[in-house]
Amino acid sequence: MSASALIVAPVAIPLLAGALSLLAGERRRALVTGFSLASTLGLLACALALLVISDASPTGVAGVLRLGDWPAPFAITLVADRLSAMMLLLAAILGGAALLYALAHWSRAGVYFHPLFQFLLTGVNGAFLTGDLFNLFVFFELLLAASYGLALHGSGMGRVKAGLHYVAINLAASLLFLIGVALIYAVSGTLNMADLAARGPSLGAQDRTLLEAGAAILGLAFLVKAGMWPLCFWLPATYASAAPPVAAMFAIMTKVGAYALLRLSPLLFGSQAGASSGFGADVIFVGGVATIAFGAIGMLAAQDNARLASHAVIVSAGTLIAAVGVGRVAVTGGALFYLVSSTLGVAAFFLLVELMQRGRDPGADVFAVTREAYGEEDEPIDEDAQGGPALPGAMSLIGLAFIGCAALVAGLPPLSGFLAKVALIGAAFEPTLGNGTNAPASAWALLVALLASGLAALIALGRAGIQSLWAEERAPPRIRAIEFAPIALLLALTLAQTIYAGPAMRYMHAAALSLHAPSDYLGESLKPVDDRVTRSRGAAR
Repeated sequence: MSASALIVAPVAIPLLAGALSLLAGERRRALVTGFSLASTLGLLACALALLVISDASPTGVAGVLRLGDWPAPFAITLVADRLSAMMLLLAAILGGAALLYALAHWSRAGVYFHPLFQFLLTGVNGAFLTGDLFNLFVFFELLLAASYGLALHGSGMGRVKAGLHYVAINLAASLLFLIGVALIYAVSGTLNMADLAARGPSLGAQDRTLLEAGAAILGLAFLVKAGMWPLCFWLPATYASAAPPVAAMFAIMTKVGAYALLRLSPLLFGSQAGASSGFGADVIFVGGVATIAFGAIGMLAAQDNARLASHAVIVSAGTLIAAVGVGRVAVTGGALFYLVSSTLGVAAFFLLVELMQRGRDPGADVFAVTREAYGEEDEPIDEDAQGGPALPGAMSLIGLAFIGCAALVAGLPPLSGFLAKVALIGAAFEPTLGNGTNAPASAWALLVALLASGLAALIALGRAGIQSLWAEERAPPRIRAIEFAPIALLLALTLAQTIYAGPAMRYMHAAALSLHAPSDYLGESLKPVDDRVTRSRGAAR
């Protein structure tokens, strides 16, 4: 497969699979399931290939695809570098795990699950690959449109109520996105990310003010999607009420907003941005720390395991946002390591929650009045419709998986969640180590936030484990291998991340260095088109 085909494949494969699934219809379930499975396997292979190629490249860029071979400001540009390849691989892994879990029951709980799931993957992958702000908006809208249907998948009053809030807030965020993009284009004349970074330092004072205003509005839209406090009020109810495989896939949705911040903040407002260098960094950092605090308090207050997992997503988002605000290479590298670990851990927890609740009293975790206020409903699982024999020792497996998820979310040693937090804290204090100077306030704030959130998570998860697994007698739940296998896979990957932490951190640091020193990214993205193509266009004119 050529480099161009490899770059466009993560967008084209799920888009084609979704279209074919729609054409096949709901009655041909086996065929539609085959399309989805083939698509996720293809995505996994493409993402692995792009990750290997980008890591081996001296520039860290696997390739740049300009549709139609038009120059950078005009072409629809897709760029695959270390960061985008890593995010593609993470999305493919989560997609495969969520799809496998959904095949046990949830894919049949509503209509058009497979097409919506594939269109969601199309939007997510496109957002990671695009080198253009307008196409970033297009892919955002595609993934959001698919997520609206998935958030409502399976029906239920609580799901509909939370889904409508989710739709409303994201439509408002999309409007902010368009306003910010319009302001940026009006002042710069381009929406290509690399071209915008190249033109930014030469703008006059008045144009620079408009650029920063547009970037602030655009950043607000990203922060809504990333789940920063106080813009994250929609997230706990939406994620907690979604079907378990959908919630697991949604674990990467907030990371799309965080990815946009990670990509654009150092590119447009890094050290090379002149007078705009560091624009908005302090606000982003304070917002990130506040988000960590909000998520930690929410975990302590949660009376339901699904809401506990939803607030863990907020803590994860806040940590990444705070790292963007710090704006240093080592901190960004630690944040990327944390991104992978927390996303895998929280996704596994979302899948595990249903297995923990299975066979229990629906009101065991929450007071009846609270449950009625939230509009939550427990949905019966048709065990006869789930193929395959039940796993022996189900409660032991659930207990072990819960311990693994708790260790990852709380950041307990020796798993990757602990290593990620150590990397973040060490990087935050790195400039002051050994030189006798006082540590910056941001380092101490990040240290306190991470330690406090870890303690809160440990208390909340310990309480949840006791209530769900040991506080009451119940018959062992009937669990299928196809349901537990995705959870085991995600936890095994975090274990592999722990064992191979050295190579993984090297890769994350290289990706962070490319973000903060984007000369190679700019050079590859703005490279002139082939002279032969230019001459042929001239002859045609």
